[in-house]
Formats: sequence, structure tokens, C-alpha cells
Amino acid sequence: MFRFEHPIYLYALVLLPIFLAIFLFSMYQKKRNLKKIGEMRLLRDMMPDIALKRQYFKFWLLLGAMALFIVIIAGPQFGSKLETVKKQGIEVMICLDVSNSMLSNDITPSRLGKSKQMLERLINTLNNDKIGLIVFAGDAFIQLPITSDYVSAKMFLSSISPAMVPVQGTAIGAAVNLAVRSFSPDSKAEKAIILITDGENHEDDAIGAVKAAVDKGIKVSVLGVGSVQGGPIPIPGSNGFQKDAEGNTIITKLNEQMCQDIALNGKGMYARTDNSNSALRALEKELNKLNKSDVESKIFTSYDEKYQIFGWFLLVALIVEFFILDRRNRVLSKIKLF
Repeated sequence: MFRFEHPIYLYALVLLPIFLAIFLFSMYQKKRNLKKIGEMRLLRDMMPDIALKRQYFKFWLLLGAMALFIVIIAGPQFGSKLETVKKQGIEVMICLDVSNSMLSNDITPSRLGKSKQMLERLINTLNNDKIGLIVFAGDAFIQLPITSDYVSAKMFLSSISPAMVPVQGTAIGAAVNLAVRSFSPDSKAEKAIILITDGENHEDDAIGAVKAAVDKGIKVSVLGVGSVQGGPIPIPGSNGFQKDAEGNTIITKLNEQMCQDIALNGKGMYARTDNSNSALRALEKELNKLNKSDVESKIFTSYDEKYQIFGWFLLVALIVEFFILDRRNRVLSKIKLF
């Protein structure tokens, strides 16, 4: 892919037609003045060393050199080449609960809002690691495949909502199984799964899925989101709260026991996410325990300066122009170059 770093300098190219017009006008004036002296046919015999073609050729060389100089200062660049690089890091899959209960605001701004804020801070601390994102409720879906593109990871975070998963519930086992299959197949980097959930509406064999992940050398840590006192579940787009069949307001509570059991069987850590940053610090400490190994990443290389190519053409044009005289060389007059 080609671009100019400073394309504004290319506007200077409009000077070239102006210089061309000035040169052609000066040559026209010169011929007209010569015609006042006598016929051009007779004057050529009287001035055998004069070579107008040389003057034209020298001018075109200078005009080309000027165009090349403008291109050089505009900064021609080539880049955007996809390359594979190796860095020391780990692979982390985030499983984020997006069930309706995560809308509860028993912690500020809400369980889901707090989870997204915490994940953004976690991404800012990653260095050479690869991260992936899975959202789940009654089913699990890959939101972001395993990658080292942290900018994309943050972008996907901003769009997460319960509406992304049509089936409600908390299918933790499905999310863990999907995370295990989503790691780089040939990577030797140590792997970890981070489960962020309130633990409610547990529907499948989460413990069995976690044990299967541990058997493959993958640790599972859990961040419990919410409070044990709980809170109501807001209805999006209204000021009301979700109610049960009898008309009572549903109170959702953090199922801390379930979260602790999952972390215990996953050989990872458990921390409750509240209005402080203690859970994030505990998670960072847990990830720092993992051994870093070579992690391959596909990246776009930055643009490379390519002015050298145009510089060589400019140098050749100036050297040729320097050695071409306005008059014929008597020694080389027998060589008909022009």
C-alpha cells in the first residue's frame, strides 16, 4: 500500500506548468530576436556551436528533477504488510455473563457496566499477551477470537449488552467449553480462562466443564459480580423492574458459593467484584503467576520511507544535466547524440 506522509507538499507540482510556460516563452523570445538579425538558416551556419535542442533537453531534466524533489519532500511510503511476530506472553479467554441479571445496579454503575470497566483496565495492563472474549447467557458465543489487537478488544467491549444473546440463562459450562476450543491450537503459551458472572440461573455442568479445562492445563479463575444482598433487575427502556409470575419484584443475588466452587475446581482464584478495584488487582496478580512463552501474532508493519528510490533518479538527472553543455563540444561534435 502506497501513501505520502506529507501530501500537502504535492501542491507544489502546480509550479511545474508555470516554469514550463516561462521557459517556452523565453525560447520563443530568443528565436524572435534572432529572426530580427536574419534568416534562421543563415544564422545556423554563422553559429555552428549553438544547439537549441540541448537547451530543451537540459530544461526537461531540471523540470523532472524538480518534480522528483517535490515527491521526496512529500514523503513517499510503502507499508501495511502483514507480518508474524513472536513475543513472550500468555493467552487469556474472557467469558462474560450478559444475562439480564447483570443489569442489576447493586454495584455502580451496574454489574455489566462494572465488568466492562474492569475488563478495559485489565486490557490496558496486558503486555504481549493474547486475549479473546466470549459472551454468554443461556448460550455462549465468541465475541472476539483470540488476538493481540487490544484496540479491537476495547471496541467490542463497548457494544456488549444482554440483547446479544437471545436465550436467557447462565450457561457457564457452555462458555467454558467454548473458551477451551478457542485458544490457539499450536501455541505453547500458558492459558487461562477468566469467568465473570453473578452465578445465577446455573443451568449446565459448569464444574465438569471446568475440570475438563484443568485436565488440558488451563486454569479457570472467577470474578463474582454483584452483592450478596442483591438488587432488582431494571427493564431496559423503562423505569420499572422485572417481576415474577405473581407480580413480585425479582431480586437477583450473587451466587458466591457457586463462583467459589468453580474457581476451586478450576485451580484458579476467586474474587468478588465490588465498587473497589481489589478484584482487578487480585486477577492481575494471578495472571502474573503464569509462565510466559512465545506467542505468535499477526501485525501490520508500519509504513517504510521510500524516498531513496526517487532520490537516486533525482541525482542521476542532475548529474546528466551538469555534463550537458548549451553549446556543441568541438571534440565530440562528430558524435551525433542530438
